[in-house]
Amino acid sequence: MTDLGLALERKTVPVRRTGTRRLHRAAVASVLATVLVADVAAIVWLWIHGGNLHVRTTGELLTSLGRLTGLLGAFLALVQVLLLARLPWLEGLVGFDRLGVWHRWNGHACIDLVLAHVVFTIYGYALMDKLSFLGETWTMLGKGAYPGMVTATIGTALLVAVAWSSVVIVRRRLRYEWWYAVHLTAYAAIALGWFHQIPTGNELVLDNLAADYWRALYVATLALVVGFRVVVPIVNAFRYRLRVTDVATEAPGVVSIRIAGRNLDRLQAQPGQFFQWRFLNRWWTAHPFSLSEAPDGRSFRITVKALGDHSASLASTPVGTRVLAEGPFGVFTDAMQRRAKRLLIAGGIGITPVRALVERSTGDAVVVYRALREDELVLRDELDDLGVDVHYVVGDHAAPGGERLLSPEHLLELVPDLAERDVYVCGPPGMTDFAVRSVRAAGAPRRHIHVEKFAL
Repeated sequence: MTDLGLALERKTVPVRRTGTRRLHRAAVASVLATVLVADVAAIVWLWIHGGNLHVRTTGELLTSLGRLTGLLGAFLALVQVLLLARLPWLEGLVGFDRLGVWHRWNGHACIDLVLAHVVFTIYGYALMDKLSFLGETWTMLGKGAYPGMVTATIGTALLVAVAWSSVVIVRRRLRYEWWYAVHLTAYAAIALGWFHQIPTGNELVLDNLAADYWRALYVATLALVVGFRVVVPIVNAFRYRLRVTDVATEAPGVVSIRIAGRNLDRLQAQPGQFFQWRFLNRWWTAHPFSLSEAPDGRSFRITVKALGDHSASLASTPVGTRVLAEGPFGVFTDAMQRRAKRLLIAGGIGITPVRALVERSTGDAVVVYRALREDELVLRDELDDLGVDVHYVVGDHAAPGGERLLSPEHLLELVPDLAERDVYVCGPPGMTDFAVRSVRAAGAPRRHIHVEKFAL
């Protein structure tokens, strides 16, 4: 085949693959959107069917709105669980990063609706009972006038705690292990809400169909979570027999861990993807780590920087330790490529999926690797040995002259044809946001930019 023919082949294959993928994603997205809208419509219809439009006083109007916001808040709580339940078809549709964004905004809406439910309901009943807001609160809680109110209050407090821990400034001060533990309480909050919703929900008490509908929603959610978060990992543990075979120090505070098993090709893992890893010497915690080497069907390799208690402890993981892995996840792969050429920008330990991607690169690929110091350039020797065109960008933005690092002008100096490439960006959130703004200012269309953020 001539050089021209080879170039044309490399250009068209990713486009066909991505086109098929877009059609598949559009079809799945349409089905999911239809299911979501249908559920919301069913909830509103059940609320109307319960007589909630027949109101005569302000108190009745507020309690009616309280019921609607409570029902919608409960539904979004179930959606919140499913968004990060690691459902392969959902994660493969939009990617983990976008699911995280949806999870955050859905969480805001869920908390707002739950708090609105509390305020509307208490204030509405207070008007009808001719009591103050606090007086009605005491009637509901202290006197036990309504069943399930104490459990509902505890559940609401737990949801607020989860929302509090998710605030960016708070998450930066909390260790991952504590943040993760707080988020597990969301399951308890939803369960406590169930014990309030069934005995006191006006629509559910009076209508068996409505009660059965909600039971079905809860059971379906529980089945999906247990299936994909518990059953599938356990089954895969016996199927693939993953275990640690080597732990190697790459740099101060950075280790590579090789995990071998059997029939790993069946997982169909791709360079650029990640797994949720649970090492059984520390079985109570699990963390997402990207593959730092293209999978070969016999073993996986991850490269981890000590950023918290769990990641720091991995350096002392004994060889032979059994491993549970959920995945593979992520759309930061070759399947997203639409052009024959690509630019891969990595920051810090974000080089790991980029290194795996370029290992199998067959076209024109350029890597820009950003770090504060030379000793933070992890896997540098491997990148050089792969023969890929790499630009190492080292320095502090706060230092004199450092403000231009990864600026649009700087990137165009390094990669003059940047606007003609697919751009892959991976690293800490601050770095990726800055890099995305720069490559867009340098002329790269948004549809050709693919991002993977290394965050909690």
